Amino acid sequence: MGPSGTGKTTLLQLITRQLAPDSGQILVDGVDISTLSQSELYKMRQRFGVLFQNGALLTDMSVFENVAFPIREHTRLPDSLIRHVVLTKLHAVGLRGAAELMPAQLSGGMARRVALARAIAMDPDVLLYDEPFVGLDPISMGVIVKLVGQISDALDITSVVVSHDVHDVVAVADYSYVISDGQVAAAGTPEELNNSSSEVVKQFMHGLPDGPVGFHYDAPDYAKQLLGESPD
Repeated sequence: MGPSGTGKTTLLQLITRQLAPDSGQILVDGVDISTLSQSELYKMRQRFGVLFQNGALLTDMSVFENVAFPIREHTRLPDSLIRHVVLTKLHAVGLRGAAELMPAQLSGGMARRVALARAIAMDPDVLLYDEPFVGLDPISMGVIVKLVGQISDALDITSVVVSHDVHDVVAVADYSYVISDGQVAAAGTPEELNNSSSEVVKQFMHGLPDGPVGFHYDAPDYAKQLLGESPD
């Protein structure tokens, strides 16, 4: 968790090596993912499921084909078995009946659930969620929050959720990290973070307008800038 612009999505991109680190290591089960060859990285990525921000469904494919896409990409399963897997995953998110719809025919909450079905299509070891609650109405948000918890428990997998939505992350998280200015400001259970003495963590967890995270972006002196004077 953390305020906007602190590096949460960047962290997910580093974990999956969409970005390469300038220094240091990205360890996945003790393996530095930044040192893997392209073929090794491709194999490693099969262990991840990713729910992209806003779903990122392929607009020219049906719901069924969106969920089938990673299975077709990574396996040589026959169509009959792919159909079984896809319908099972869609049933898990309550959308088996929407299999033949196109993404443009879906509501925001439905699209997010289809994206979740696609993310679990390969039965991943780790499921990464990038802002899964953004832009959803309260009912859709409640459904997604429930599914995040249920899928993690049912598949016995590790889920990494990146979000600035404190209320809903607290509802599903066993352990949380608060990131600020590219650093870990605090870590602990939701209860521990709620009781943190850190001013940054207090401001974020309780939505306080005043605190270390300022409202104004750094700028020259206001009066001088209005008058066209050069800043000191």
